[in-house]
Amino acid sequence: MRAAPQPAFSLSEDGDAVNFLIAKSNGYVSADKALRNSDIFSLIMQLSGDLASVQLNANSDRTQSLLKSPSQTADGFSFWQSMFAQLLLDGNAYAYRWRNKNGVDLRWEYLRPSQVQPMLLEDGSGLVYNINFDEPVYGTFSNVPQVDVIHIRLMSKNGGMTGVSPLTALANELDIKDASNDLTKSALKQSVTANGVLSITHGGKIDERMRAARSRRFKKQLDHSDGGPIVIDDLEDYKPLEIKSNIAQLLSQVDWTGKQVAKVYGIPDSYLNGQGDQQSSLQMMGSQYAQALNRYVKPIVSELNRKLNATITADIRPAIDATGDAFADTIAGLSKNYALSGNQAAFVLKQTGYLPTNLPKADKEGGELNEKDRNQRANN
Repeated sequence: MRAAPQPAFSLSEDGDAVNFLIAKSNGYVSADKALRNSDIFSLIMQLSGDLASVQLNANSDRTQSLLKSPSQTADGFSFWQSMFAQLLLDGNAYAYRWRNKNGVDLRWEYLRPSQVQPMLLEDGSGLVYNINFDEPVYGTFSNVPQVDVIHIRLMSKNGGMTGVSPLTALANELDIKDASNDLTKSALKQSVTANGVLSITHGGKIDERMRAARSRRFKKQLDHSDGGPIVIDDLEDYKPLEIKSNIAQLLSQVDWTGKQVAKVYGIPDSYLNGQGDQQSSLQMMGSQYAQALNRYVKPIVSELNRKLNATITADIRPAIDATGDAFADTIAGLSKNYALSGNQAAFVLKQTGYLPTNLPKADKEGGELNEKDRNQRANN
């Protein structure tokens, strides 16, 4: 009888571990550091929230109930947002499937990438996982079969076994961002902070001690004027100081990394900073974002279908059209062009929840045309 294959080697990125241990930033960006960047935090929060808003529909009630509420420690939306945020940061997202003796899922437990070590079997027939649970009662599970682990991956360098973190593409940009921030803070600290210049126009030269004393007296008068005018004699001239420096220009140059972050994650930069191409229509930007969102949905649905042996489909409309107005406009256009009758359009809008199911019928059905009338209007 042939012995069961044993784990051969770890699929974890050893180079990243070495970089972390020696504090080498090139090629390694920790999630904690990344989330301290406002552009990355904004993108991860928005994109993970939108992915969690995607409606996952299963072909069985049991699977549908599991997808709606997988965890006992968090609500369904929070669980999925955590999973997808980790996927966007690390390129991998893990959850352990707690199942009964019949293999039926009871609950799922979210796992951080640091808790999981994926291993390839020596004959290449599959993966196993070493898992370190936070709960002392469970401790460490070794050689966990891949069927017991939900493992969602992004783009892979090893045939789809593990994903690659998008943050690796931002290592240089974040280093430049840090250096730019240090330069900006240094320039702000070294910039002139005096609020004006008091000149003695007559009376010859005065020494430094007299200058300092006159400055203190003028400052005292300024502080006690309560916003009123300052009175000086004909021998003095006071001019508020205009700081003509490049500080403002320098500050305007430190936001360029936002476009790089959006590019790496494949979304329109207008969704990140509210700017982007001002000539682009909202519909075009929405279409681009929908395509980007769909690229992340595909690996999610693929993993769930494989592990749950189910047919799961994803409806991204709730994520990109929260109010349903865009969908309603589309249905209205189809009805206007006689592709749908009035009652058909109302039926579709009721099915999606845009209209209440108990909506009373109109006194006169709009769009109720027979085939002859529809052909006549279309010809006209």
